[in-house]
Amino acid sequence: MRALLAVVERDFRYFLRYRWWIAGMVSMNLADLFIMALVYARMTNPDVVVDYFVFFAPGLTVTAAFAAAFMIGREVNMELRREVTHYMLSLPIERWKLAAGRVISGGIRGVAYVAPLLATTLAITNAYTGRLPTPPELLTVLAVLSSLCLGTSGLSIALALSTKSFEKYVTARSVVYYALFFCSTVFYPLSLVERVFPPLAIPARLNPVSCGADLSRALLLGWAEPTPFMLVDVLLYALVFGLLAASSYARTTRK
Repeated sequence: MRALLAVVERDFRYFLRYRWWIAGMVSMNLADLFIMALVYARMTNPDVVVDYFVFFAPGLTVTAAFAAAFMIGREVNMELRREVTHYMLSLPIERWKLAAGRVISGGIRGVAYVAPLLATTLAITNAYTGRLPTPPELLTVLAVLSSLCLGTSGLSIALALSTKSFEKYVTARSVVYYALFFCSTVFYPLSLVERVFPPLAIPARLNPVSCGADLSRALLLGWAEPTPFMLVDVLLYALVFGLLAASSYARTTRK
């Protein structure tokens, strides 16, 4: 496992080089919560500002985890364009370990990025509901966020390896962002989607981002009972895209 851990450590150290950028992104996510959520709440129903504010906090945590885990794809695409992969293959590391390490490191980076936002969400939910999750509930939330980050890391790497054009990669990434974020329950509940946009109800229900957000809300807020489907959906997302990215990376490095 030493070679695999070396790949993970290398990518994580690379991630920490951008500590000021990370701090800026965390600040922007917090601004989304404390400004955008309050503005939206005042615009929609001024009498239930607290409800939407608390509803949006777990969704923002999932959104931040998704965005941070997606960063690994940009680096993989850059390495592909500049043929850094040739250097990677010169290292005394088996190809499958190199591929698995890239996927795992993307997931770990997402979890590290989302840690302060999760702490903020816990503080907010405790302040407004007076409830703290039990240790098993908190571990389940962490497992869900980790799985979501792992699957997103795999998705970003698979997209990055599909083209050497940075412009095409950025376009594909933007399309995926919009499809997964706005066809989800991050910003609004599923009941609203079913009532206003019925054709999007099934995709929103199956969306792993929706399952991650709803499962986090269920465990952190206690507003609803978590269902096994939510957990299975997120775990399948991590498994499918993790394997897809690892196989794509291994195949690409053979060319």
